[in-house]
Amino acid sequence: MTGKVYLIGAGPGDPDLLTMKAHRLLTAADVVLYDRLVGEQIIAMIPATAEKLYVGKAKSLHSLPQEEINALLATKAKEGKVVVRLKGGDPFIFGRGGEELEELVQEGVPFEVVPGVTAAAGCAAYAGIPLTHRDYAQSVRFLTGHLKDGTTELPWNELVHPAQTLVIYMGLTGLESISQSLIRFGMRPSMPVAIVEKGTSKDQRVFTSTIKDIHQIALQNEVKSPALLIIGEVVALQDKLSWFGKSCLIEQKGS
Repeated sequence: MTGKVYLIGAGPGDPDLLTMKAHRLLTAADVVLYDRLVGEQIIAMIPATAEKLYVGKAKSLHSLPQEEINALLATKAKEGKVVVRLKGGDPFIFGRGGEELEELVQEGVPFEVVPGVTAAAGCAAYAGIPLTHRDYAQSVRFLTGHLKDGTTELPWNELVHPAQTLVIYMGLTGLESISQSLIRFGMRPSMPVAIVEKGTSKDQRVFTSTIKDIHQIALQNEVKSPALLIIGEVVALQDKLSWFGKSCLIEQKGS
């Protein structure tokens, strides 16, 4: 008998952001394949009877190639097991969820998708930054700072817009290039920017600066991934609206 795969978004870190459906399925799993960005408290919810398989990825360091993860999901389900594929954030937003499901379709394995709170929504909310605001931004755009070919060649001419918020995932490594490119394509150097490090967790730090100075701020404060980059006028509201870990939110402001 073929089992089933549940592709579950674990949210950005705070275990309270896990959906009720995700929690129910996670605690009934036979096998759980989990990523690097899944919070420790969420991993602790996995039943002791379940087989736990770490398949996380860091920059240039993959515990298991993506193709092998895809095949492993199908293999475990064909053994008749309830398989949970647990991903940080939302599995369909820069989570490679679509790639994994394509393999399951090809193998004839049934599946369900359980969405999670994506890092953009969760980290921005916990940092006190509304991604849209009638006075500042009428649109928001999610981008990845680490493309499949390893470059940061984004459609820069489309990204410089006065009423748009940019949220860049995995943008820390290419931060200097991203900042310089946006300025080169017309973004004013004083555009407000925030970096949210380990957002929604007890170790969250938020740094606000300008597009011109944000790379230097990141270096000075030794910012580490996971970190989310938020660019736009809405960042100016962060000082007023911050509520989570308020005493340590603003570490340093650039000129």
